[in-house]
Amino acid sequence: MVRYKTTAAGGDTNAALVRAVFEELRIRAPGGIRYTSYRLADGVTFIHIASVETPEDNPLTGLPSFKAFQSQLKDRCVEPPVVTELSVVGSYAEAAP
Repeated sequence: MVRYKTTAAGGDTNAALVRAVFEELRIRAPGGIRYTSYRLADGVTFIHIASVETPEDNPLTGLPSFKAFQSQLKDRCVEPPVVTELSVVGSYAEAAP
């Protein structure tokens, strides 16, 4: 899980870049990954949850849209990305994107 906060001006830009990543994922349809992104009600806090079968072969890192998303992320942030490892305790049905 990755959580960060953008500037007020950067929230919409960030959301558009994230949507571009999901569009490219839909087109390419790589296997071995589950990925969901959330924008909190404040409009500036983002949470990304990803699960990859083989982390060394993460399909996200090679996507041009993901590289574009990451390229100026630090400039859009007021709170930098924090990575937190999660482990499943239980699951019923995954949330719809």
